[in-house]
Amino acid sequence: MTAIPGVIAAGQKWKSIWTGTGNNADGIIATKDGGILAAQNTNSDVMQIDKDGKVSFPYKDTNTGGALSMNKKGELFLVSRGLPQAILELAPRRQIFANMYNGDALDCAGGLVNDLSADSKGGVYFTMGGVYYANPKGVITKQGTVTGTNGIILSTDDKTLYVTGRLGGPAPAGAPGGGGGIVAFDVQPDGSLKNERQFAMVGSDGTAIDSQGRLYTTTRGAGVQVVGRDGKVIGEIPTPIDFITVAFSGPDKKTLYGVANNQRFDEIYTIPMIAQGFKGRAK
Repeated sequence: MTAIPGVIAAGQKWKSIWTGTGNNADGIIATKDGGILAAQNTNSDVMQIDKDGKVSFPYKDTNTGGALSMNKKGELFLVSRGLPQAILELAPRRQIFANMYNGDALDCAGGLVNDLSADSKGGVYFTMGGVYYANPKGVITKQGTVTGTNGIILSTDDKTLYVTGRLGGPAPAGAPGGGGGIVAFDVQPDGSLKNERQFAMVGSDGTAIDSQGRLYTTTRGAGVQVVGRDGKVIGEIPTPIDFITVAFSGPDKKTLYGVANNQRFDEIYTIPMIAQGFKGRAK
């Protein structure tokens, strides 16, 4: 492990803390005690691993829940991938938050709900082939033109939305991971998105953000790519196998958690960081 100044010290190594089978570790976010929550797609549970490694299941029967997000108010949301698909609110109250698009069931939009990022207004951005926004009343609108989306996360000030994906045009030769990317949008006061643009040329799945606004994006075959606020790659944190998502947690939010998941076998890892995760929300 080569040092990345201000991010991670040289010689740090990933430690495996949990293994499982099925598609049962995705969409991780931090908990207040320094542990994580992870959505279990196959089991339809939400798993909690506390700071001491103890496992529990605080939420069940999520109808194939696949990713989690908690906003700055502490409201917890999950994408429910089983038919009928929906965005669920799990806390502080449990309810269907959004499941209709243009007067039809969300399933009619095509694709599979994948990842989400909850804003401070009470709305939720999510990926489903493209980018969608469910406003605080649960009304869903499609945003932008980007396709092939996956991971999604808001900036620390909720003013920029980052989505893994690529706008038109081939990747440059030698791009890490074969040329994924991150697309950025400017968030408007009503939650709509403008100024769609290619922000970075790396990234293929889940992404986290630190207190300085740097992005940590999983990239197939190329570890975790660390991206500065200008969209340039600062460095790479090699991983033992491909990761699908990452999140900061642990003491003082200076531990990076990573998930390896091929939908048959899952493993969750941790590595100590110099960088600190954003404390204003769970992820």
